[in-house]
Amino acid sequence: MRGVITLRDVMANVGLVRREFGSLCVVRCLLAALSRRRTTFLEVALRLKDS
Repeated sequence: MRGVITLRDVMANVGLVRREFGSLCVVRCLLAALSRRRTTFLEVALRLKDS
């Protein structure tokens, strides 16, 4: 288990993410996955900053 989100993960769960976290979260997840930035879903959903 890597813990990072992938485009495949986002697309497979787009309805669930939108329903539970909103459209903006879906957009942020897609941007993170497309930029190949190594990040977790929680970092994107909760907008956590690197510390």
